Amino acid sequence: MIKTRFTEMFGVDHPIVQGGMQWVGRAELVAAVANAGALGMITALTQPTPDDLRKEIARCRELTDKPFGVNLTILPAIKPPPYAEYRQAIIESGIKIVETAGNKPQEHVDEFKKHGVKVLHKCTSVRHALSAERMGADAISIDGFECAGHPGEDDTPGLILIPAAADKVKIPMIASGGFGDARGLVAALALGAEGINMGTRFMCTKESPIHQLVKERIVANDERETELIFRTMRNTSRVAKNVISTKVVQMEKEGAKFEDVRELVAGARGKMVYATGDADEGIWSAGQVQGLIHDIPSCAELISRIVGEAEAIIRERLERMTAGAKRQAAE
Repeated sequence: MIKTRFTEMFGVDHPIVQGGMQWVGRAELVAAVANAGALGMITALTQPTPDDLRKEIARCRELTDKPFGVNLTILPAIKPPPYAEYRQAIIESGIKIVETAGNKPQEHVDEFKKHGVKVLHKCTSVRHALSAERMGADAISIDGFECAGHPGEDDTPGLILIPAAADKVKIPMIASGGFGDARGLVAALALGAEGINMGTRFMCTKESPIHQLVKERIVANDERETELIFRTMRNTSRVAKNVISTKVVQMEKEGAKFEDVRELVAGARGKMVYATGDADEGIWSAGQVQGLIHDIPSCAELISRIVGEAEAIIRERLERMTAGAKRQAAE
């Protein structure tokens, strides 16, 4: 068992989080993660309405009696979702852990804190982490350039970002972006984090509510199978490399604006990928960690494996190295 400030604060057995993922963070996956002793997150905006979110939370409660949370991502939108109503649904459902992400979450943090909800804020830079800490967040998820989804515009990989944030952030911090196995967990702890957040790795589990062919595509892909779209629009997003994402990148190079690619990147098309298994149907998120994913285990198998192997790395590999150095010094 690996105990950290994060596991103590959030009441979970293992320092592993399944973060919010659009179209993927549903009750069956979240409950499986929770039952395995890690922290799962329902993705609020996957649910069409706040009432649907209430029903999904209730469905998750039928599947687990362990702690789980809800992700609320605040992003620029032509027609913004009713964030305050989703927030109210989370509070009224008695959820005590929320993952926030995106722009200026102050009003949400304030309201959640008023109702005794712990806030884990996801960000992509040290300055934003410090801002979230000042805002009242209980913990930070620091997201490196390797991640699926929005890596920010600084292009700072986790190997630098995690320790840079650990030097300055006082509240517990988990590492996000590029994590998928025990080696990543041990590395994150060594770099100053209190645990890891995994998205793409959890997409590729038995309980993940996406098509089997997409899971098999993730296993087949290596670390090079992603594209960075919307770079020219300063809204970079890392997605799986496919016919559509490659076309969007080419169009951007030729000066395309968002209106020109809007139909190609529509969320409804991305949702169809997960429903039909056609990986070229639309844009879908995946990180460089695909290169470390070689199977489709259950969440329980995955979490047990990561924690068990992490303990073995710490106890055997690292301790053996230091013990050897001590022996040499004694001789």
